[in-house]
Amino acid sequence: MFARVLRDSGLPVGPAHALDAVRAVEAAGVRSRADVHAALRAVFVHKRDHIAVFDAAFDAFFRGRNLLDKMMELLSPVANEQKAAEKPRAGAARVSAALQPKQRADQAERVEIEIDASLTASASEVLRTKDFAQMSAAELAAARRALAALTFTHERTRQRRRVAAARGKFDPRRSMRAAMRTGGELIAPKLSARAVKPPPVVALCDISGSMADYSRVLLHFLHALGERRRVTTFLFGTRLTNVTRSLHRRDPDEALAACAAQVADWSGGTRIGPSLAAFNKLWSRRVLSGGPIVLLVTDGLERDGDPAILAHEADRLSRSCRSLIFLNPLLRYDGFEPRAAGIRALLPHVTAMRPIHSVESVADLVAVLG
Repeated sequence: MFARVLRDSGLPVGPAHALDAVRAVEAAGVRSRADVHAALRAVFVHKRDHIAVFDAAFDAFFRGRNLLDKMMELLSPVANEQKAAEKPRAGAARVSAALQPKQRADQAERVEIEIDASLTASASEVLRTKDFAQMSAAELAAARRALAALTFTHERTRQRRRVAAARGKFDPRRSMRAAMRTGGELIAPKLSARAVKPPPVVALCDISGSMADYSRVLLHFLHALGERRRVTTFLFGTRLTNVTRSLHRRDPDEALAACAAQVADWSGGTRIGPSLAAFNKLWSRRVLSGGPIVLLVTDGLERDGDPAILAHEADRLSRSCRSLIFLNPLLRYDGFEPRAAGIRALLPHVTAMRPIHSVESVADLVAVLG
């Protein structure tokens, strides 16, 4: 039963793992909860990304205690302790959905209900606008599949590096290397051509108080996009933080939790100009190679900064990348006008300005870039 819960939660667990788990528990014994946890974890966990889901499933599945412990708890005088609400752990939503009993179609009662659906929305429309934190396990899996499909499929750039090809220029190095295998008796000409790869993506996401929700939605898209191409992600509020390594984790919940733990100024103030200056000074030469597409996610509401500094840094950034896309959630309003000084400083140096407030807006962005 526990193996089935792990499999429904997304872990690669099969019948062979269940048999190995039984042997491991028999060898370790059931005297201690820690021994059972260590034995099962040694069998079912194969990657570091599976640890969070396994721990949540183990705590939820083996939460019950025997009757003696329950009676001792009821008879012992314990003061009422009010604890703060704990944040949901990574993978907790999938584990809770896996533990829920599934109703069979033949056992479900058929009830005819007449509903006026003229003012309702379909499930796909709700999924495209629903908050990721409020999704169930099935909805999260569907959203991940939708975000994984949002890739720049038609964007390709020619790299400086040359690779082996059927047609191209004569490559003397590869030809001599191939001739060494036959002792120089046969020299077959080898050809090479410039590699054609999708351009890398560099994302600069504003995580201030007015932008935290929109950046969180885009982080899910960047997490799915990082599985197919090189993606470098930076978060900035009052300071610049590189969260690329944290976002490379397999589990999306664990990746976003690692990003939130790494960033100290989440939902704080906004310093767009100094953050772009820090990026141009410390990171531009490291990550702006290969003609990347830079996504600047911010509302442009610079409070204390100098618009001249912001314009200078935006101009420097636009000259160092292939295209600079300004993603502004304020564009969702029909009567939007660029009145803020920060927006006016950025507009002359960006390639395009697009809205970014939902999954649908991300899909429109990918369609335009593709």
